Amino acid sequence: MCLTGTQAECPVQLNPQRVVVRYNGSVEVNCSTLIAHKGMGWEAIEGAVPMTRDKIIAWRVSHLTEWDIEPFCFINHEEQCQVQLPVTIYKTPDSVSISIVDHRGPMIEGQQYKLQCDVHDVAPVQYLTVKWYKGQTLLDKTTFTEDSKTPVNETATLLIRPDRADDGAQYSCEAELDLGAEGPQPPPKRTSGSLNNELYYKPKHSSSTETIIKNDEVTLNCTVKANPAPTYTWHSEHLKEEISSSVLQSSTLSPGNYTCTATNSLGNDSKVFIIKSTAQSLFCTL
Repeated sequence: MCLTGTQAECPVQLNPQRVVVRYNGSVEVNCSTLIAHKGMGWEAIEGAVPMTRDKIIAWRVSHLTEWDIEPFCFINHEEQCQVQLPVTIYKTPDSVSISIVDHRGPMIEGQQYKLQCDVHDVAPVQYLTVKWYKGQTLLDKTTFTEDSKTPVNETATLLIRPDRADDGAQYSCEAELDLGAEGPQPPPKRTSGSLNNELYYKPKHSSSTETIIKNDEVTLNCTVKANPAPTYTWHSEHLKEEISSSVLQSSTLSPGNYTCTATNSLGNDSKVFIIKSTAQSLFCTL
């Protein structure tokens, strides 16, 4: 009679009790017993050990390539029983890449985009985690429930909605195989290159008005961050000519309101500079 069992029921001890092996790597596990027996051995597609009267026998494979291998140690005592050795064979990805789905050219502030991470030829996928990064900041994680022993290609996606603070941000994804305590430490990782996609956003001033007390020289600075770079126009009853600079600097500007509008292909934003004379300022404080 042939009975399966656990190490608590079957009088053999496996050391180690679980193995994690890189594909084409080597493995060695001892099966031992403390009792007299009629024979013990290893059954396996690779590295089988014929039945022997020894009390310790080793299963050895120098280049393990059978993804579905399920070795077990058996012993003939009062009856035959066996203990299976859990074997996990892993393979790190050949490549990891990141892209934007169905999009070319600059991203636009406030719009939603789908990032895609492609992981090629990895196993086993149920131990895979894809980590998403913006610079060094972890954005999200993607795990997989598929139960597969052989290498597969996997795709993970992440939705993002960038704003102007993300201008120049570099996105990347990382494939990590966490195979447990018996696996390699730290867990093997492979990272994609960086996705350096340009971001377009319209001008936006930090404040809509600014009051300036006139001294000998007045500086009105309308410079604002935007992409594409904005153009500037000024409007005031005191201006006699068209000005396209982002900065007005003059000792001859009269008290009054000066409106600057910054414009690019996505929109515009205006700021009003209020120039008050020193006399006006003193009058207001009385």
